[in-house]
Amino acid sequence: MEAFNDFLSAMLPYTEWAMLILLIGGGLFLVFQSKFLPYRHFGHAIAITAGKHDKEDAKGDVSHLQALSAAVAATVGLGNISGVAIAIYMGGPGVVFWIWVTALIGMCIKFYSCSLSIMFRGTDSEGKLQGGPMFYITQGMGKQAKPLATFFCIAGLFGFLGVFTANQFTQTFMNVVKPNESLALLGDFNWKLIIGIVLAIITSFVIFGGLKKIAKVASAIVPFMVLVYFVAVLVVMATNTSEILPSFKLIFSEAFNFETMVKGGFWGLVILGVRRAMFSNEAGLGSAPMYHGQSKTDEPVQEGLVAMLGPFIDTIVVCTLTAIVIILSGAYLEAESNGILMTLIAFKKSLFGYGDVLLMVIVSAFALSTLFTYSYYGVKCLSFLTNAKIGKYYNWYFVATIVFAAVASVDLVINLIDLAYALMVIPNMIAVLYLSPKVNVAAKKYFSKMKYEKA
Repeated sequence: MEAFNDFLSAMLPYTEWAMLILLIGGGLFLVFQSKFLPYRHFGHAIAITAGKHDKEDAKGDVSHLQALSAAVAATVGLGNISGVAIAIYMGGPGVVFWIWVTALIGMCIKFYSCSLSIMFRGTDSEGKLQGGPMFYITQGMGKQAKPLATFFCIAGLFGFLGVFTANQFTQTFMNVVKPNESLALLGDFNWKLIIGIVLAIITSFVIFGGLKKIAKVASAIVPFMVLVYFVAVLVVMATNTSEILPSFKLIFSEAFNFETMVKGGFWGLVILGVRRAMFSNEAGLGSAPMYHGQSKTDEPVQEGLVAMLGPFIDTIVVCTLTAIVIILSGAYLEAESNGILMTLIAFKKSLFGYGDVLLMVIVSAFALSTLFTYSYYGVKCLSFLTNAKIGKYYNWYFVATIVFAAVASVDLVINLIDLAYALMVIPNMIAVLYLSPKVNVAAKKYFSKMKYEKA
């Protein structure tokens, strides 16, 4: 595992600049090219999600709300609870500012990529309607772009594993339940192995049931667990009101810390923010278009607007709340508390000593919903590379890696995901930038039709 981790660490710097240029540079290009369109129609996006513009006869499998819930289930999860903690651990509170910047740009990227997922839908070998980067690359850019789609899918076979979730859930369990003391003295490795096997079994029951079951389970769990998390965070804030403003001040002052700029750590801080924001909301990654491509709609622009709410919910709202709790509790100053441990310390300190138990319950729900939804992406990647029959075998590989992740180190898991994500961004963002004029034309048509209907 150590040798594997060293290899991943050595590969990461080569992909970082490509990711930074495509995500931030490409994202800003889309923001200005769209004349801030997604942000201007934020209210309309909420109305579409609420079902006000649904059409019964539209093609697709799931409603706007279900597609958003499933995509948010896959993104609002441990990325927001421990991903932020990892970012603060590695780059200090200032990194949160760069997470915000990336999320705002990410909203525009999501608008474009998920509009494309409806515009260029394809069918798999079983004749089922599918959407996602591989379809808008091959259909929108032409057959000569197939190597890009293949490259995306190969990186996706690793990027869409539930390894981070399984790893962070195991860490939470070990630290809250302390099974060696409270249950039986089996040693850390054995307990982690047991947790991994149990998680793998639970996940198997759901993912071998198919998409509709996943969408139902995710739609039921996600809103409730997000609400519980919100309430917990608001209680922490209410009991520490005097610390809220200083926490925000610290984020802004550290984001432009003169010392880090001089030392050359500034770009490192920005890259870290971009990495963790992408980890949190997946904008530019190409995962959400796979879910949104299944939506029951014939209006690509509508789906793009719905999808844009994802980064807002899970990064601007959820990540900010997590960051404030970590900063005001002082948990970020404690050495050796990387990942979920830092958030656990913050909650335990701030919620009358029982915060870590509550967080354990929330993390369990988040972890399971993420594991249920993520395998679906990998199945689509393997189906595209082979066919829909073989694609289903991805689930077996997905379940097996849950056990591996439970016993692996946090660093190894993060490096594996970071590398796979950076590799997926490259083909996806090239396609989104190349095809963006088609979305602009569709948006113009859509909004003039909306004006006409209102009139």
